[in-house]
Amino acid sequence: MERIGFIGLGTMGKPMAHNLMKASYPLNVLTRTRSKIEDLFAEGAVWCNTPKEIARKSDVVITMLPDTPDVLQVVAGKDGVFDGVHAGTLIIDMSTISPIAVRKLAQEAETRGCDFLDAPVSGGDIGAKNATLSIMVGGKEAAFNRALPIFQAMGKTILRIGESGAGQITKAANQILTSIHIEAVSEALVFAAKAGVDPAKVRQALMGGSAYSRILEIHGQKMIDRNFKPGFRMRLHRKDLDITVEAGKVYGAALPVTSQVRELMIETINDGQGDMDNSSFILLLEKLSNLPGKRS
Repeated sequence: MERIGFIGLGTMGKPMAHNLMKASYPLNVLTRTRSKIEDLFAEGAVWCNTPKEIARKSDVVITMLPDTPDVLQVVAGKDGVFDGVHAGTLIIDMSTISPIAVRKLAQEAETRGCDFLDAPVSGGDIGAKNATLSIMVGGKEAAFNRALPIFQAMGKTILRIGESGAGQITKAANQILTSIHIEAVSEALVFAAKAGVDPAKVRQALMGGSAYSRILEIHGQKMIDRNFKPGFRMRLHRKDLDITVEAGKVYGAALPVTSQVRELMIETINDGQGDMDNSSFILLLEKLSNLPGKRS
């Protein structure tokens, strides 16, 4: 089997790497804090000191990093992935980053005889742990076919959307929908509470009708339970909306509601919710509605 190098083993990356090892892929690894991945070493993962070393010792390199500058530094910076690749290396970025940056990285990879796929994911930490992620892929069809068994070890819904950047455009569309849904569920539950009606029962009733959504099911329950332990942190969702709104400007797409939700997310972060789950959005609306709530 192809040896995989995996860079970025945080909330999402670590369980994804674990599932690759369960599928018997040999793994080279690199992350910011080595002590947090001791269990992967116990399963046979091999530590590398730089992205360059990862690329030199791997057939496929996967990056799962927080933001566009991180990916640019790890892939194209000094001692980065590009410095260690050989002709035929497949680079797969599974982060959520700018589609404009992705297209530039793909062009640079091609000059080095490598393929580059943008393959952002949806499904959160639960999907990462259960290998049920939705994986949206942009890049060449032959590279996608080569990567498909790797994706199948980590995800359930896997689709090549189109050429380079198409995966990131799809993820941006996903973040438009999820952010607006989270705001809408928060608004609906706060409205019910302010009117003196039990939000839990309102949610239960809405679950059976046309207002049903996965956000109402999962995030709505978190809101009811006051469970804001991070699955997908608010600051990272806001970062994704930064990317989306900026791409909207570049491509001339009007995103008025997305832009407004992004501004509200900035306010939640200013209130200290940056490292809380994005379902904590409801706390801001409770505050604006003078509705006493509690954090958890």
